[in-house]
Order: sequence, then C-alpha cells, then structure tokens
Amino acid sequence: MSSLSVYRDDHPAQPYKILNHGEDITATLAKVGVRFERWQAEAPIAPGASQEEVLAAYRTQIERLKAEGGYVAVDVVSLTDRHPEKDQLRAKFLDEHIHGEDEVRFFVAGRGLFSLHVGDEVYAMLCERNDLISVPAGTRHWFDMGEHPHFVCIRLFNNPEGWVAQFTGDPIAHRFPELED
Repeated sequence: MSSLSVYRDDHPAQPYKILNHGEDITATLAKVGVRFERWQAEAPIAPGASQEEVLAAYRTQIERLKAEGGYVAVDVVSLTDRHPEKDQLRAKFLDEHIHGEDEVRFFVAGRGLFSLHVGDEVYAMLCERNDLISVPAGTRHWFDMGEHPHFVCIRLFNNPEGWVAQFTGDPIAHRFPELED
C-alpha cells in the first residue's frame, strides 16, 4: 500500500504524520510542489511485457503529462533482484541529490521509496504499482529501491539525454529509514 511518512529533518526516528489515502497523499505533496497521482492501465499488461506494450497501456496519461510538462523523452526501466549491479545501482541514489529537471516516475509494477527533503521536513513517499510521482527540478531527494529491488517504471524527461544527479553532500539520507523488503 502506498504511504507517505512525514518527518522533521532533525527527528528521523519517528514520523509525525503517516498517510495512506491517495487523496491525503496528493494534497500533502501538492503543498510542497510534488505531483502524486494514481493511474490505471488502458489495456492488460502481461509480466515481461515489452517497453512498447507498457507505454501503449498508459498512452493517454503519458501524452497528457508530456503536453502539460513539456516532456520530450519517455522510456521504461525495469530492475529485479537478479540484476548483477543492483547493489551499485541502489547505492548510487541513496545520497541526497537534486536534478536540473523534474524527476517523473510511474510505477507499473513493484515499489520504491522517494524521500524528499523540503525545508525542515522529510517526506518519505513509498510508491507502489499505479503510483505516479513528479519531483520538481531542484528538490533535494534520494531514492531507495531496497535490498531486493523489483520495479518497472515509466520515466519522462524534459531532456532527451535524461537527468543527471547533482549530489548535495548532505549526509541526511543515511539518518532516515530505508526501504524494507
């Protein structure tokens, strides 16, 4: 189940707010400029579906987002526990960083934990199947795919080359809970 835990950035041991209802999550994240939506596929998606099949199943929503956000590139990324570089890939995004463009992800399958550091709060958003999150450019955040990753995500980019992480050097991410498998 998707959930949002909100912490004070100086109190990582206990969130002061935990939300599980989509409308509450959407409203809370919108206050800090983050978009959260739930999507349904327009067509069934079989396990192991090709990138083209996955994109076709969400074509209407993707085209709407592209028009609204000026996104020019779309792809599908898939990662499982069997990936030989899963540990290195996980470690790459566990440190706080920003991007020069929005980070837009839709979870077709699986899950991941986006933690957003906004002001003096940390918003830990557990995204699962059917969740869309759009983190605005310049927002401090980190991403945890877990020790045993499993996800399929549609990614949208403003820049055809994708996004580049700019690490902040702040060790805050290591004080907060990671994604539990």
